[in-house]
Amino acid sequence: MKPKYHRVLLKLSGEALAGEQRFGLNEDVISAVVDQLVKVHEMGVEIALVIGGGNFWRGRQGTNMDRTIADQMGMLATVMNSLAMMDAIEKKGIPTRVQTALNMVSLAEPYVLRKALHHFEKGRIVIMACGTGNPYCSTDTAAAQRACEIDADVLLMAKNIDGIYDSDPRTNPNAKKYERLSFAEVINHGLKAMDATAATMCMENDVPVLAFSLAEPDAIIRAVCGESLGTVISND
Repeated sequence: MKPKYHRVLLKLSGEALAGEQRFGLNEDVISAVVDQLVKVHEMGVEIALVIGGGNFWRGRQGTNMDRTIADQMGMLATVMNSLAMMDAIEKKGIPTRVQTALNMVSLAEPYVLRKALHHFEKGRIVIMACGTGNPYCSTDTAAAQRACEIDADVLLMAKNIDGIYDSDPRTNPNAKKYERLSFAEVINHGLKAMDATAATMCMENDVPVLAFSLAEPDAIIRAVCGESLGTVISND
């Protein structure tokens, strides 16, 4: 298989790493993701990862906690996932670096764009944690921002469903799946593929997005190689 893209940013939800247990980390899921990342890396593709934290902490979780505090706790959850993923990838022999938007130098490097680009040159995978480092910003927004900053060829969004639908296919058996969408359609129709800030950022910087299901066999490899799966969002 030949890759379509030279540099990709893969956005993984925290919930995806939890598997069916829906909390914590599922070693089988992580192993399957890492095996695919190894193959993509061996193709010569430069890989950045942004991982959510919903498997440990999601929003205020029904409390009346201050939004800023809750979001900061979510940022810390992304660090736990990022360190776990780094450990799993490095056990396969691929050097990996975690960079954080919040300063925690005893655990990881601070996020510095030029340093991230240097890691790509050295053949390392870069995991970008803590979102943007700001409350009120989702990890979708962080993934879009980092994809723009590193000049990624595509933002790959691995989800729990196989693309974008006009309604929730889990509750509506007649939900329609979209093969292609424009960023304007995502924003104007309020589709839940990604938040409006992330969609606007990708639209303005012409970074296409592919939303697909992580559960499909070799989904990450197929996405990197340009196979038809999921839903493509672009300016075309």
